[in-house]
Amino acid sequence: MSIEIVLKPLEHDQLDAFWQLAFSDPHAEWAQWNGPYFHDEMPSRREFLTTMGVDEFQDNPTRQVIWANGVMVGMVSAYYDDGALLRWLDVGITIYDASYWGKGIGKTALELWISHLFRQINLPHIGLTTWSGNKRMLGLAESLDMTLEARVRQVRYWKGQYWDSIKYGVLRDEWFEKHQL
Repeated sequence: MSIEIVLKPLEHDQLDAFWQLAFSDPHAEWAQWNGPYFHDEMPSRREFLTTMGVDEFQDNPTRQVIWANGVMVGMVSAYYDDGALLRWLDVGITIYDASYWGKGIGKTALELWISHLFRQINLPHIGLTTWSGNKRMLGLAESLDMTLEARVRQVRYWKGQYWDSIKYGVLRDEWFEKHQL
């Protein structure tokens, strides 16, 4: 069975549904894999609906909601590692509901997202940073033919153990040789 994946900006009337999906459970499984060593707090519903969601998520061109067969399941994002210089772009992805993991949704969504970004932004490189404990994200980057560019050893501390920070990347020309989206 084929799953239709669509990326769209988060609209104002979707803020509450997105908060429910992403942040209503402070012990959500996705949070154990998405940079858990940062110990980020989940925003309250009120905070998300009045400030954070409106300011950072709603109609933000660097964030798109992932829809799978018409169901909101996650988000892709992009951010500049070099701040205002706007020359070093990294991407991220989260599928919030674990029941959607392992179905190819993340791969399709990230492939669409990277293709979109390369078409919209004139940069030669896009990267993805994760940690050595996130085997799914490592596999996702490799399945998209991204190149392992750096391994910073034992700099992420989580659950009593040090983990490596892992950086993948792809050049525009390499990307479009393999991905015809």
